[in-house]
Amino acid sequence: MDILAEIARVMELEARTLVRLREGVGPSYEEAVRLIYACPGKVILTGMGKSGSIAQKIASTMVSTGTPAMFMHPAEGMHGDIGIAHKDDVIIAISKSGESDELIGLLPSIRRIGARFIAITPKAESTIARYADIVLVTPVEEEACPLNMAPTCSTTAALVVGDALAMALMKLRDFQPEDFALYHPGGQLGKRLLLTVSDIMRSGEANPIIGVTASIRDMLCEITSKRAGAVSVVDDDHHLLGLVTDYDIRRVLEKGGDILAMTVSEIMNKKPTFVYVDEKAIQALEIMENREKPFLVLPVLDRREKVVGMIHLHDLVARGL
Repeated sequence: MDILAEIARVMELEARTLVRLREGVGPSYEEAVRLIYACPGKVILTGMGKSGSIAQKIASTMVSTGTPAMFMHPAEGMHGDIGIAHKDDVIIAISKSGESDELIGLLPSIRRIGARFIAITPKAESTIARYADIVLVTPVEEEACPLNMAPTCSTTAALVVGDALAMALMKLRDFQPEDFALYHPGGQLGKRLLLTVSDIMRSGEANPIIGVTASIRDMLCEITSKRAGAVSVVDDDHHLLGLVTDYDIRRVLEKGGDILAMTVSEIMNKKPTFVYVDEKAIQALEIMENREKPFLVLPVLDRREKVVGMIHLHDLVARGL
């Protein structure tokens, strides 16, 4: 057996299936998208076997891109789960044969409930197609399976139809990156678009901060105990006056200065870069990194210009930014 030739044969068959699918796109697709878009309820996807697996994937894609959706196993639907359906819902059934007993058994209940029904099937004259309000025919001449039995081309076609519906709905809903991030808070895009400085900064007892009149010993203790490698210097109203970092201390020592004889104001950087508490965390990261010598820390101010925290580069990296 020529393994590479077999792999190429399967890919060619599935690709040809998609070409035929594209050629068959017509008004029924637009009708289906507009029906789902106008649906005041949810979309329920269902299917048996491999078709059920495709239905689950499409439901996941829809729900993560702005269309309320869920998967219902048709066998469970026959034993009570169809009760999740409502007259305001749209039910999408996927079936290669269009004759699955479990799906056919649900049809009378779907009709009595009053939910709209879309069928995705290669069989335009099948039972579920005849019951459907809209039929999306997936023309499959043969499966890629050597026995022409295991669902391959048929499941690929159904998956592409589902993806096409979901993407068209995304555009109709004007679904933006911020919306995607809202539904994917654990992903890098979600973190970059959602996390703010306040979510990550060191605040309260963890915030290294001293008054401008503090002693050098107090300054050193604050830097050491808070483990940020820096300390914000503030006036009596907590307005930022400066920043002292490990680098500032090393610079004094390298010049042979008697650091304990100096004042905090003599050591501090009087014009430190800072960020506001409500800015995106990714903005803080960009400020830190977009320099010849990156910052390790930034003081954090509220909109009253008062110091409320400190953000460290290591904390940003640890959160996956």
